[in-house]
Amino acid sequence: MIMYNFDKLTNRRGTGSLKWDVPERELPMWVADMDFETAPEVVEAIKSRAAQGIFGYSVVTDEWFVAYQNWWERRHHLQSEKDWFIFCTGVVPAISSIVRKLTTPGENVLVQTPVYNIFFNSIRNNGRNILESPLVYDGEEYRIDFTDLEEKLANPQTTLMLLCNPHNPVGKIWDKETLAKIGELCARHHVLVVSDEIHCDLTDPGYEYTPFASVSEQCRDNSITCMAPTKTFSIPGIQTAAVMVPNPVIRHKVNRGLNTDEVAEPNVFAIDATVAAFEKGEPWLEELRVYLQENKQCVRDFIRKEVPGIRVVPSHATYLLWLDCSALTEDAAKLVHFIREYSGLYLTEGEEYGACGRNFIRMNTACPRERLMDGLQRLKASVNEYKGRR
Repeated sequence: MIMYNFDKLTNRRGTGSLKWDVPERELPMWVADMDFETAPEVVEAIKSRAAQGIFGYSVVTDEWFVAYQNWWERRHHLQSEKDWFIFCTGVVPAISSIVRKLTTPGENVLVQTPVYNIFFNSIRNNGRNILESPLVYDGEEYRIDFTDLEEKLANPQTTLMLLCNPHNPVGKIWDKETLAKIGELCARHHVLVVSDEIHCDLTDPGYEYTPFASVSEQCRDNSITCMAPTKTFSIPGIQTAAVMVPNPVIRHKVNRGLNTDEVAEPNVFAIDATVAAFEKGEPWLEELRVYLQENKQCVRDFIRKEVPGIRVVPSHATYLLWLDCSALTEDAAKLVHFIREYSGLYLTEGEEYGACGRNFIRMNTACPRERLMDGLQRLKASVNEYKGRR
């Protein structure tokens, strides 16, 4: 029995929304922000907290730690200890703080491109060098070039690797063997792994992700994991996340960094929203995963039939799709700008995720089906016009 209505067209215009602060004719399908109202249980927890009418300083409660531990053990088979977790206001603030605290200016931070574009900001803005190990795309899917990866990890200036697990924007779920090999290489070359696992719960039904820290003792003791309920439960504006650090020596440094940067204290709704999500939001999430899978299949079917020249890269995680436009253009940025100008459909150019994304576009499919189909029709009309003008 279906309990939740993901077809509801909630109007977000005029609400100060980053995603929807666009002209009236435009349809934003760019930033990773879902257009679904969060689980009712999360809304009730926020309402209950707001009803008190006093919005004072908050602490991280025991319930918060237990909620994280239980969720990751139940859904992802990761056993953890309370002391491993540190509250943070977000995954990006955590990554930036870790880069500042655990590396020094001029050192290399390795990323596997194309990858989440804000990684570049966290590295570059702190005076560290971005070192790319591009994923290999064979026209069908992506894989890791382990020869290139090891060569760059072996560079004495490389001290940190940012791992995206599952991978954004390509939607790749890294299997246990791949993660183990990454962990082995990083340990061998004394490179610390920071694993961004914020999209981990948004896998297709029937598919599971593997937490990096669960793979082996080696991976566990040489890693920091950033996690949050925000992408999963459509609450990024609540600003709540956790940093999991099993190694006590590394954890002390991370804890000092987060506190020095003043990103380790929760706002008044952050704890209650997280606990409600993890303790009561599972039925909502299970229905959401089915709906998202159906949305992504709608995009694949539509583009295959109606938009020749674009190919959807296969994926089993996130609600983002990576569109290969190499048959249409050698510069997808120009195509993205044309699409937005012509039809109002607002997508993200792939080059934002690294130079190897130059021929790609990222599309956010986390919206009601009616809105998704509107976006696809705009895409079709724009591409047809684009072809006609060449």
